[in-house]
Amino acid sequence: MDHGEDGVRRRDFINIAAVSAAGVGGASILIPLISQMAPSEDVLAESSTEVDVSAIEPGQAIKAIFRKQPLFVKRLTDAEIEAANAVDVGSLRDAESLNDRTLEGNRDILVTMGVCTHLGCVPLGAAEGEVKGEYGGYFCPCHGSHYDTAGRIRKGPAPTNLVVPEYAFTSETVIQVG
Repeated sequence: MDHGEDGVRRRDFINIAAVSAAGVGGASILIPLISQMAPSEDVLAESSTEVDVSAIEPGQAIKAIFRKQPLFVKRLTDAEIEAANAVDVGSLRDAESLNDRTLEGNRDILVTMGVCTHLGCVPLGAAEGEVKGEYGGYFCPCHGSHYDTAGRIRKGPAPTNLVVPEYAFTSETVIQVG
């Protein structure tokens, strides 16, 4: 039997065909398995939120929703900024300055999650007429945590400040959270 050095033997062809079939079969199983782990369209839609801050007056806060949780966006007054900056950061339980919690060029806009860091209740103080606590920021009615105008914990059982989510200004009047 002459197999010739250039020719492909039948056994080589069968091996190549079997490996190719196994590769295609493996891919046909793995692709749906991997793609089903990707986030669904409704989850992707909630992964970021845009908020127009142009209508927020100094001293006013609005509530929005980010990832199915409340989001507070507040425009601080000059007096609130001065009061927040006058606090000795070293005296705070969770030491952060107002500058740590706001963006350069927009120090008057404070963006925080509206979720108490104690047990996840929604603090009061974002809407007009709500109790703002002893420090003029937010007050959690569940267990009595008081936050100042910069959303920093000042009194009560909450261990940390209100969370500042990742956000950026996409224009002078619109922020994108997430």
